[in-house]
Amino acid sequence: MNNSTPPLIFDPKRQQAKLDRAMQRAAPDPFLWQRMAYEISDRLAVVSRDFESILLIGPAIQFEDLVLPKGNPRISKATFSPREAASHAHTLIENDILPFEPASFDLVICFGMLETLNDLPGFLIQLRRTLKPDGVFLGSIFGAGSLSSLKSMMIAAEGDRVGARLHPQIDLKTIADLIVRTGFTLPVADQDDLLVRYSNLDRLLSDLRDMGIGNALSGPRPYFGKAAYSALLEQWGKAGEQDGKVVENFTFLHFLGWAPSSDQPKAARRGSATVSLADILPSRSK
Repeated sequence: MNNSTPPLIFDPKRQQAKLDRAMQRAAPDPFLWQRMAYEISDRLAVVSRDFESILLIGPAIQFEDLVLPKGNPRISKATFSPREAASHAHTLIENDILPFEPASFDLVICFGMLETLNDLPGFLIQLRRTLKPDGVFLGSIFGAGSLSSLKSMMIAAEGDRVGARLHPQIDLKTIADLIVRTGFTLPVADQDDLLVRYSNLDRLLSDLRDMGIGNALSGPRPYFGKAAYSALLEQWGKAGEQDGKVVENFTFLHFLGWAPSSDQPKAARRGSATVSLADILPSRSK
């Protein structure tokens, strides 16, 4: 029998379980989530408009460091974690489906999570439809380039038996293109890299578990094994600087888009310019 349903890259249940465990761990220093919240707050501060209804999507711990616009907007919160939804009375997002009516919000903020959705374009379209005309969408995710040191060490440690340990990551161009393709207008996307120096491997792995951002790939988990772990520790020692610490990179992709509206500024019609660039730019001879 021919099954036309595409295979799942990510396992939603596995992702939910990781988020639930992260909530139980209660990270004492959730610096990666805090970095996202600060960056989103900075971008939100330059949007000069009032918001009446706001939707926040992501781990609840992120909301604590977010600086929202002044006023008294109606705030709704949603999460991908069943445990968090139950304990904080937040709306649970299941099967990549947003349970909100169209045109419900004039601001939607999404912290992470988008990078492990099986249908990211479809989810972005839902986000756009959830916004009122001229509503704003702000998002931040971990992008391509994150955990580059750990990736290279794990590949070296496993040799010819490399397993899928870390999920595929989205680069800046891809997310910028997706924002446009899914119907947002006036898009902006930029990249922010954070270098963190770790004294040992366990601290890095603990940080990843604390924030629920580990491997959420579907399918069986390949066995790493004691021999591979010993080889990984050896690679860690080789990668260390003079003080023994290893530099790891976290890449954040931040993006903003507006729901279409008839009163938004539009690009000028091609060929409508009345002044030639040749008349403005200085001539240059070789």
